[in-house]
Order: sequence, then C-alpha cells, then structure tokens
Amino acid sequence: MRLGILDVGSNTVHLLVVDAEPGAQPVPAADVGWDSPLLEHLDADNKLSDQGLRDLLCIIDEARQRADALGVADFSAFATSALRDADNGEEVLARVEDETGIDVNVLGGDDEARLTFLAVRRWYGWSSGRLLVVDIGGGSLELAVGSDETPEHVASLPLGARRLTRERLRSDPPSAKQVAALRDHVSAAVAARLRPFRAGEVDHAVGTSKTLRSLARIAGAAPLSDGPYVRRVLCVEDTANLVDKLAGLSARERAKLPGVSARRAPQLLAGAIVAATTMALLDVDELLICPWALREGVFLTRQDWIVAL
Repeated sequence: MRLGILDVGSNTVHLLVVDAEPGAQPVPAADVGWDSPLLEHLDADNKLSDQGLRDLLCIIDEARQRADALGVADFSAFATSALRDADNGEEVLARVEDETGIDVNVLGGDDEARLTFLAVRRWYGWSSGRLLVVDIGGGSLELAVGSDETPEHVASLPLGARRLTRERLRSDPPSAKQVAALRDHVSAAVAARLRPFRAGEVDHAVGTSKTLRSLARIAGAAPLSDGPYVRRVLCVEDTANLVDKLAGLSARERAKLPGVSARRAPQLLAGAIVAATTMALLDVDELLICPWALREGVFLTRQDWIVAL
C-alpha cells in the first residue's frame, strides 16, 4: 500500500510518500517539502495571519494533488507546535478542512516525543537497549527515554530553534547579552524537567531533527549524500564550540557552512544553544544522529493501524 503523510511543521510542510507492506522495510517513494508559513506569519497576537492562512491552504492543496498523482491510497496530515500554539489554531484547522477536505491532526508535545521515540526504536532495533532521545524542532524540544517502543518518560518544552530565534535573538548576529540570556533561559527550562531523564542507565543517546543533523555536519559528520546507514554523531564538546563559533557569524555567513541552508541558517545558533545545554545537563557525551524522526513515527503508527484492521 502507498501511504502519504503530510507534516505541517514550523519550518517546512513536508509530504512523505512510502510504499509499505506488512513485515517489510518501508520504501520511500517521494519526499517533497515547502517552506512553512507558520511562525513567519504569526502576528503580535500569536495568530496566523490571513496571508499565512492563504499560503498554508495553497500548500496543503498542492500536497494533496501530488499525493493523488502518485497513487497514494491512504493520506493523512498532522501539525506540530506552531499550529498547536497559535491562538487561532482551531479556526485555521476548520478553514483547512472546509476548503481542502483534509482533517489535520494536531499532535500534542508528548505525542511528538512518543512518536519520535518509536521511529528511533524501529531504526536501531531492540539491540540498542535503553534509549534517550533528543529532538530539536522549530517550535519545541522533545525528550524521551525508555527500553520499549513506548517511552517511560517524555517531555515537550517550548524551546524550538526557530521560536527562540524569533523571540530572543533579534539582531543578526545577536549581541553577547542576548546569547547569555538565551543560555540562562534554556538552562532553567531544561533543568526543571530533567530528573526523569537522568534516572537509570542509558545505552544510547540519540538525536533527531534537521537542526542536530546540521550541527553534526558542521562538526565533521558525513554528508547526506553518503546515505542513511553511515554512523553520524554529535559530541557535546563540538556543540559548545559551535555555539561560540555561530554566535559570531551572521545568518548569511552561517549559510556558507556545510549542510546549512539559507532558510535554516538564522535559527542554527539557537538550536546549538539548546543542544549544548541539554546534552550538558543530561551528562550526554555524544548523540547518535538518527535519520528517522517524527514523520516516520507517524507513518509507522499509521502502518501498524492499517495492518491491524
């Protein structure tokens, strides 16, 4: 069966099309992305603007047309923190369903953490033991830990790279005062939720998301073109060094670094601060970089549900 998953995220709206069979490895058939209008078009009242809504409707309609052209038999859509936190989120969802016929499921932060953990577990398998998973998205930071497919503990914090850049790093490059204040803010927020994730031994600490992949690439990890099975890691020492390096660069200068796109360059410093602070507080020496994350977790859950019917 060909499944289509539309991820309406803070940074991108992403269509993942996968060929799935019970008991078989999922085979990607298409992976299409659009720049997300979320966060960029949130106004001072934390509402998605009329222009942002028009852009979102156009993207979702185009994604559905692409899915139909690719022969998708089962199509579903979900949204994450930017739409979840928007004050007019319910109105936006109603307009989307009314004008496109697509019911977008808004995931809670804890659900994001659980689904991402499932994807990581399936990628590394049972032999990887007890896992600690760190995911830095555009709007939120998710943590999860456990030995099974369902984590023992999860947490979702409003510490996404794009959100923090928009709210706290207002100059380009930011001032030393802004950087120091953001470090303190992230440290306090993570420390308040830390205890369950430091209890018990962890066999592998894993990082997901474009932010962590970009940081690992700058630090010397293999490029994406080398394929998904190459071992990639991000060391805590590298994240600390990257914070200092990125803090002195403008967004344009960051975009020249390996693995960094012009669109994500402005938020990379905030992502590095979240990564460095979280790893240090968790006493994590390195993160394995997993190619699967939230989208794959949603797909795997959808596939399991269809197979069980």
